Amino acid sequence: MVVFYCFLVKNATEYCVNIYTETTVYASNLVNAGLVVYARSSNFFHKLPPTLSPRELLQPAITCIGYNKPMPEVEFNLHNLQPLLIVISGPSGVGKDSVVQGMKEGGLPVHFVVTATTRPRRENEIHGKDYFFVSKEEFARMIEAQELIEYAFVYNDYKGIPKQQVRDALASGQDVVMRLDVQGAATVRRLAPEAVLIFLTTQNEEELVSRLKARKTENPDELSLRIATARQELKRVTEFDYVIVNSDGCLDNTVETVKAIITAEHQRVIPRRVSL
Repeated sequence: MVVFYCFLVKNATEYCVNIYTETTVYASNLVNAGLVVYARSSNFFHKLPPTLSPRELLQPAITCIGYNKPMPEVEFNLHNLQPLLIVISGPSGVGKDSVVQGMKEGGLPVHFVVTATTRPRRENEIHGKDYFFVSKEEFARMIEAQELIEYAFVYNDYKGIPKQQVRDALASGQDVVMRLDVQGAATVRRLAPEAVLIFLTTQNEEELVSRLKARKTENPDELSLRIATARQELKRVTEFDYVIVNSDGCLDNTVETVKAIITAEHQRVIPRRVSL
């Protein structure tokens, strides 16, 4: 392999960029552009003569600066970061609600989506804060009016994400956090491939079953259905971007891991661009 060095002279200072390629065509194009190019062989540098035709200029040239593949066109603005759509998901009993609540208590500057559901309100749940509790008739109207990003029939009840609140938050530049079951996460992935999908799980299946039984929010038949569904959903972890084990007694660690993922995603050179 031949290594070419391109010296860009500006204000009497030479800036060196390594160019790796197995052919001379790229270096030739750089010479055509009026740049000073050296070819390195072993420990010797050989200046390429500026006698090539200028017609080619920088044509497929700059495919090899840094590495030998096409460089993407990127608009990266440190002062105008792209908002993220973050999905917190996983089977029943993994602690989705607890993790989202921990994120809220941490004061993160994000919009937490409120899900609409037809299931009965549990003790201490607040309408409009934890969920929008609606009748099946009202939910059917929302489906007909296309007011939902996604909806699913889960455990004999409907759940769905109202569309407008997500669009408004993203348009304002806010990150958006959704808590969804595995079905809902798959739907969001199809609608918004650039969403960040985080799968929560437990240390093992026994821990998950123990949590579901301890909740005592379902009758025996409903509990059996949730356990069977959870076992199948655990197999879908590969559909997600990240997986976090939310073990008993480790909620704070789980919340901090989610926050770290969000921070890391905002450092991407090529940002995710969410469109709904």
